[in-house]
Amino acid sequence: MSQTLKDVIVMGRHPVAAETLPPNPQTLIAGHPVQTLANHYSSPDDRFHVGTWGSEPGRWRVNYTEHEYCKLLKGRVILHDHQGGRLALAAGDDFIIPAGFSGEWETVESCEKIYVIYQP
Repeated sequence: MSQTLKDVIVMGRHPVAAETLPPNPQTLIAGHPVQTLANHYSSPDDRFHVGTWGSEPGRWRVNYTEHEYCKLLKGRVILHDHQGGRLALAAGDDFIIPAGFSGEWETVESCEKIYVIYQP
């Protein structure tokens, strides 16, 4: 099937209602990190996704089965791995979390990011 310009998504011009997600009590470590999710695009095979995500401060366990590119638009976060490492990230940072990463995500200051996810 041939795509046309009507199929191109300009995220700032393509309003999507954001979902509000409560923290998952099974992964929660600290805080009450209410999250917002606005998915702008999912591929027909449901393996590729693009949108925006935000979170209030808190800390929770993560286990990535997907590859994710992130562009932090606002706020500050810290990624923690199981070896005791930590990576501080702030608004303006671009980063990639590979499938297989597990550790903890900590939102230090309310954040918002653009995400691009590929699920192999």
